[in-house]
Amino acid sequence: MKHMVSRLAALVLAAMLSGGHIAAAGSGTWQVVLAAGDDHQPVFDDATLALAERLHAAGIPAKNIHRLSASAAELRRGVEPATAENLLRRIAGLPAQPRDRCFIFLTSHGEYNAGVWLARSQRALHPEELAQALSRGCAAVPTVVVVSSCYSGGFATGAMVKPNRIILTASRRDRPSFGCQVERTYSFFDGCFLRALPAGDDWKAVFRGTARCVAHEENELDEPPSDPQAYFGAAVTTLSAQF
Repeated sequence: MKHMVSRLAALVLAAMLSGGHIAAAGSGTWQVVLAAGDDHQPVFDDATLALAERLHAAGIPAKNIHRLSASAAELRRGVEPATAENLLRRIAGLPAQPRDRCFIFLTSHGEYNAGVWLARSQRALHPEELAQALSRGCAAVPTVVVVSSCYSGGFATGAMVKPNRIILTASRRDRPSFGCQVERTYSFFDGCFLRALPAGDDWKAVFRGTARCVAHEENELDEPPSDPQAYFGAAVTTLSAQF
């Protein structure tokens, strides 16, 4: 018995010295939904495609990454239509287990006091709808939600706010965001987010880097500040941003 206790103590100590690798082996994975809600400019699909490729390269299984689009060309390639029904069903149906994490990224135009525009449904997705779907599919697991659109700050308040959620938005609820021109690859926020993501150890660092970059882009073109917003739930303030 004494020998067994000593062996157990040695294993615990080894795990502590190695950075907890024993615990990390069963640390779960990410469940991902990426949606481009409009197809009038390619910037939205460009962002979700770049994220999908980056997440897959980081080792997230392809079956865990669900990409939705409003683009007819993307639908012909087998991408799921970004309708409100499909998007909410996909999020609500995520099979998140206790050690998993959820990552939701929505990029599109936005409607003031309405939400994120979904061209395939010809309506905006409201924050309360998204909150309900998240509560079903992701429940209490650590959840990161990024909403990139004009007037998207409304997604960082109200029913969306939960202790297990981190929410980043491209703008304040009463301000537009910029960079949706046809000739661009990404919108200001999406491009800045993609650049900040690899450099941030946690999501607060990612947000700070994104917000600084957005402010620089807006200042360069003399655009008014979009004022990106963030919410960090008490249970996930130190959640790693490394996929």
